[in-house]
Amino acid sequence: MVAEDFAGMRSQAFGLAERLGFPAKLTPIRPAGLMRVLPARMWPNPLAAVEAGEFAAHSSDSSIIGPVLTVAGKGAAIGAALRRKGYTVVQIQHPRMKLDRFDLVVANVHDEIEGPNVLLGRTALHGLTPVRLEQARADWSARLVRCGQPLLAALVGGANGRFRFGRAEAEQLGALLARAARASGAHLFITTSRRTGAEGVAALREAAASVGGTLWSEGTDNPYLGLVACADFLVVTTDSISMMSEAAASSVPLYIHGLPGSSRRIGIFVETLLKCGRARRFEGDVERWPVEPLDDAPAIAREIRARLGLPTPENA
Repeated sequence: MVAEDFAGMRSQAFGLAERLGFPAKLTPIRPAGLMRVLPARMWPNPLAAVEAGEFAAHSSDSSIIGPVLTVAGKGAAIGAALRRKGYTVVQIQHPRMKLDRFDLVVANVHDEIEGPNVLLGRTALHGLTPVRLEQARADWSARLVRCGQPLLAALVGGANGRFRFGRAEAEQLGALLARAARASGAHLFITTSRRTGAEGVAALREAAASVGGTLWSEGTDNPYLGLVACADFLVVTTDSISMMSEAAASSVPLYIHGLPGSSRRIGIFVETLLKCGRARRFEGDVERWPVEPLDDAPAIAREIRARLGLPTPENA
C-alpha cells in the first residue's frame, strides 16, 4: 500500500487490507525537489516519490498479493501511474483527479462523489474490528475501569488547517468534561494528540485533576485503543474524521465536541452521525442510550472482493 506515513492514513490502509484478508506493507511517499511544492496530480514522474525498485514494471510481480491500496491525493498520483503499468489499484479517499484512473475508489458520503467504480461509506476506514476491540478490552480494563464507576473517555485532537484549538478552547472543553464527570459520577480519562499543543494539554490536565481524573499525552503505552474499547461514554473533538469513525465503531454513546472553524466535509460527516442516531453533540452532559456500532468497512471489503474477484478470508 502507498501512503504518506501519517497515523490516519496508515489506519485506513492497514484496516482495509486486514478486512480484505491480505498481508500489507507500507510504501511511504517521500517526494523530493519540485514534487514537494507541486500538486501531486502535476507530478511528471509520480513513481519517483517512492523508493526505487519498490514496484515492478507490471502486475505479475509475485511479491504483490491482492490490489495495491493507495491513500489520499499523493497516493492517488502514484496509484494512477501504477495502474498504467498493469496493477490493480484501489484508491482510498477522494483522489482529486479523474475517478476512472483507478479500478475502485473507496470514499465517504461527505466526499460528495459518485461513479460506477466508487464505493461510499458513512465512516472512514480503520482497523478497530470487534475482535480487536474485545482484545483491547481484555488488555486494558484492569487499568482503566474502576469498580462501580463509569469511564468517561475524551479523545482530543487539536488545531489543523480548518479548526482552532488553543488554551481558551481547551479550558472550555475541560470545563464541560469536568461537569459531565461530576454529574455522572464517572472517572474522566483524557488522551491528547500531537496537535493538542502544550497549552491545551496543560489546561486539560488541570480539568482532569479537578475531578480526580487522568490525562495521557505522550509515552509508549498509549491507552487510546483501550479507551475506545472500555469507555462507557466517548467524547471526541470534531477535527478528526478518523477518531470519530473509530469511536463510532464502539458500542457506547458517542458525543462530538465542536471546535471553532469550519469544514464542509467534516460538517456533512458529523451530520450523518447525528441523523442516524449514532452520535450527539457534547454540551457538558452524558447519558446512556441504545447504541449500535457503526462501521461500514466490512460491507465495503465484501464489495471490493466481489468486484475484483478476490477470495474471501476464513475469518470474514
